[in-house]
Amino acid sequence: MELGRAMKTAEAVIEQLEPYCKRIEVAGSIRRHKPQVRDIDLVLIPSDLWNLNHEIMSLGPSHMSGDRLKRVDCNGTQIDLYFADEQTWATLLLIRTGSKENNIRLATLAKKKGWHLAASGEGLFNEKGQRIAGDTEESVYEALGLPYQEPWE
Repeated sequence: MELGRAMKTAEAVIEQLEPYCKRIEVAGSIRRHKPQVRDIDLVLIPSDLWNLNHEIMSLGPSHMSGDRLKRVDCNGTQIDLYFADEQTWATLLLIRTGSKENNIRLATLAKKKGWHLAASGEGLFNEKGQRIAGDTEESVYEALGLPYQEPWE
């Protein structure tokens, strides 16, 4: 679907879920401002899980319903909802925004240093398993010695 339509759908879903979230933000190709969007990715921190789950169920049929990812079909559009907490928010938003190529680049740079960038959003860990970055997206780039890139760059 084209970006404008995807943004409107994402905004409507965010408006519906936001009362039950501490934070909710669009990720994926919409955040990267890609002209064509395959699905809608949202990262959120729940504040009222019971009511949030009720609202998610009202969006449409569920195709996946785990603790960290819920996938629903909302009027023919796939919505992927990634559940974060305060510690995983920034890294999960970074990873779920992508692109796939950028994620591979970041993970490869980490690996070359003997580090690990956790796709779960837990953060960037050094060779001793200590979390060294991940409180902000910028912190991951900085730790890897890269200038921060806005998602659309």
